[in-house]
Amino acid sequence: MRWAAAFLVFIFHVKSFDYFGGGFGLVLSGILGGGGVGVSFFFILSGFVLAWSFRENERALTFWRRRIARVYPVHLATAATALALAFTLVPGLRPSGIPEAVANLLLVSSWKEQWWQALNPVSWSLTCEAFFYAAFPAIFALLRRLGPRPLTALAMASTAAVILIPCVNLTFALGWSPHFPLVRLPEFVVGAAACRLVQLGAWRGPGLGTSAALGLTGYILIWPLPSAFGYAACTVIGMVCLISAAAVADLNGTPSRWRHPRLVRLGEWSFAFYMIHILVMRTGEQLFTVSPRLDMAPALAATTAAFLVSLGLAWALYVVVEQRCRHWILRGIRGPR
Repeated sequence: MRWAAAFLVFIFHVKSFDYFGGGFGLVLSGILGGGGVGVSFFFILSGFVLAWSFRENERALTFWRRRIARVYPVHLATAATALALAFTLVPGLRPSGIPEAVANLLLVSSWKEQWWQALNPVSWSLTCEAFFYAAFPAIFALLRRLGPRPLTALAMASTAAVILIPCVNLTFALGWSPHFPLVRLPEFVVGAAACRLVQLGAWRGPGLGTSAALGLTGYILIWPLPSAFGYAACTVIGMVCLISAAAVADLNGTPSRWRHPRLVRLGEWSFAFYMIHILVMRTGEQLFTVSPRLDMAPALAATTAAFLVSLGLAWALYVVVEQRCRHWILRGIRGPR
């Protein structure tokens, strides 16, 4: 499912880069305008998976070391790539100064609105994830003490917060950014709370089919509503239900195409694919002038080329950077039971 979310973000950026012109481009823009919800899926799934895998009596420092091993090598590699491109082929990636670049390297850049797309533009979501990781040991210490009813209340309150934040923002013109880590925290919390309900056998949500329908319905609702609702508010219910239903299906051994080995492998590459694809597209934009909008054939060619190059680089990043660095950073830490 991570791969599906990463691919949805890729297609969203194809729309943003205006590869497709004419009437088809307008239709595509409407259909794919909500593709940014793929990031919301990552946040919810992150909360769910971290709560699932958190070990009994694990020290916070060990947990943070695992998280650094998971995200930091690829982040540094793509940040270095972005910096090299900024001073050669893609000057639009150039940071405003050393503080902005350092803030991005330390994963705190999104706390300042002007820096939210520092260096590698998609790394803003890692700034949010870094905040979630920092807070997670304390969050989980609370979650593990709650029974089914308080967990259900927390999950519902977090879901309500995701839906209400854009309402409050639009009503009072507070200027909250959807890239600000605190604004995205409820998505992470609802994922973790849903996980605990599944672990306790207390999840009472719908099955995979109904959950998928809820997610699709939420995606369709993005079109007529203000853009502030398109980041997470419309789809949070469907995504929480879908992730939880998939976990229950896995536990019950229900057949699922999501377990196909090729999809699992793509899921392993999905983080690297997400981190590199926008740099590929920005480079292609400079080298081949893929926008303004193209006719159908060249637009399809540009999209296919961007996808294949991104996928190839994602494989290389996963094998050469992510796996090797993770093994090196985690030396001496006992593997999962």
